[in-house]
Amino acid sequence: MSAAVEHLDERLQDGGELLEEIMPSAITLAMMLRQRTMAAWMRTEFDGYGDPSALPPYRRDVPGHIVARSPQYGWIPAPVDDEQKQEFGHRDMMEGIKSLEKTCLSCKKGTGNRIVFDREEMATLQSRINLSAELAITISRDSYCKLLRVVRSALYLWCQELMEAGIGGDHNSYSQDERQKVAPLDDPERFWRKALESNGDLPVPDVREAGFFERVFGRAG
Repeated sequence: MSAAVEHLDERLQDGGELLEEIMPSAITLAMMLRQRTMAAWMRTEFDGYGDPSALPPYRRDVPGHIVARSPQYGWIPAPVDDEQKQEFGHRDMMEGIKSLEKTCLSCKKGTGNRIVFDREEMATLQSRINLSAELAITISRDSYCKLLRVVRSALYLWCQELMEAGIGGDHNSYSQDERQKVAPLDDPERFWRKALESNGDLPVPDVREAGFFERVFGRAG
């Protein structure tokens, strides 16, 4: 597992590299630089969030479309008004990078992932719209890609600033002077906020669409 900044930077710009496969190297680099806050954020992104109140804004209130299961037609748009859409038509994304990326890979462009409401929330909405059918929310593939791109872009921006500070080459460890020089970069919010502002202009790829055989049999190791 290479933790060289230049190699990490190249991998983040390579559309053939999944974020799931890159993040362990990024965590290793952060720990080598004693950047504990960056490492903790990366680990939480990788594993998923256990506390909804800890979610960063790019994972909160991700919009979706409310659908109902019809015995005749399958999943169709639910008869909800604008107020109900605003109250129920979004979801906090707690899952780790691997799960999010897997979902994104398994969806074709222009489609999404359907998530059934939990029992209590479904019962509330069913009573509001006077409907007994099963209800779910569909989050678009684009929304998954956008979230993953924010994380990938934040890591890319972090690498850029590390290299600008003179951190480069293969290392088994870094000197105290090198670690102190980049100590101000131990700030994930700084990078994900920059990513939110500019990730569309960065040379960071979106999650590619998996081919048929990969969706059926999985990614080759």
